[in-house]
Amino acid sequence: MSSSAPYTPAEPFEFPARHSWPPFFSAQPTLQSRQAQLSRWSTLIQRYCRHYRLYNLTLVDALDTPLFHNATLKKRLSLADAKAIIEHMASAAGDNRAEWVSSEKSAAWIWWRKPEEWADLIAGWVEETGQKGVVLTLYELVEGEATMNQEFYGMDTRILRRALDTLVKKGKAQVFGTEDQQGVKFF
Repeated sequence: MSSSAPYTPAEPFEFPARHSWPPFFSAQPTLQSRQAQLSRWSTLIQRYCRHYRLYNLTLVDALDTPLFHNATLKKRLSLADAKAIIEHMASAAGDNRAEWVSSEKSAAWIWWRKPEEWADLIAGWVEETGQKGVVLTLYELVEGEATMNQEFYGMDTRILRRALDTLVKKGKAQVFGTEDQQGVKFF
């Protein structure tokens, strides 16, 4: 993660009504119902992560959060079901909205914005603020005063690098410097 403190939104996350429906926490038996359930979980996970600006989930830890555990219902997803949902999210059927961090499949990136979408957002900010041709440190992009009101403020620097790599491949940016002092110039 970046060096900033965890993001705390002003308002608590509002769960959809289906999160209070006991069958939502159990794998559905028919293929059509299961596909719909996986899609709904994917949307919920993306919305939850976006609200709290979470970029990855460690599944064992996430099982104890309100996302996967409805204390009122006394229902929680099993680790196997959580992995199945993330596996769906990591597939083409799940729009590649997740990516396993390692082969153990214990943690995953959650792409509530894919790196390409982050790249477009950052490039738009660069254009709007006249930052083309200016060298910015990666720290300035995700921790600087100029970006405090941007959605990418506080972004995990590993995600920032993936987004910037997208811009580099398009010839819209150049990243340079050492690991702890990297800068980027936008074209």
